[in-house]
Amino acid sequence: MELITPANLTDVPQLADLLNLLFTQEADFTPDREKQERGLRLIIESAHDGVILAARDGDQVVGMVGLLFTISTAEGGRVCWLEDMVVRPDRRGGGLGSRLLQSAIAYARSHSFSRITLLTDKLNAGAIRLYGRHGFIESEMTAFRLMTNP
Repeated sequence: MELITPANLTDVPQLADLLNLLFTQEADFTPDREKQERGLRLIIESAHDGVILAARDGDQVVGMVGLLFTISTAEGGRVCWLEDMVVRPDRRGGGLGSRLLQSAIAYARSHSFSRITLLTDKLNAGAIRLYGRHGFIESEMTAFRLMTNP
């Protein structure tokens, strides 16, 4: 079984490979290795801003999920965004996605975050089912995006 632990800087190339897989299937994003590696390093180097959990099989990173931290006035405390959950295609279907998601939920609970929010593509039925099985409910909110520095 894979071991799930916080990512470190030596994991960045393999994490970027996973993000390339993810961003080629998401309609709103385009893979850009330099940007992805820069973002990964920013998260890994700043424990105050977030954590990336990596699923490892020996020296290979075979899946990942990120939690980014913020404060919610609605909740009156710290909350997190779940981002960039991806499992290598050859490892899908064996429960690794569920284990990654459970690890992210456990992390949020153990660090007293009151809510996890995530976005997923409307057409990604598999991801929607997975999140629903783990207690996530669809929000009435609609996501908007403005690129301020393209």
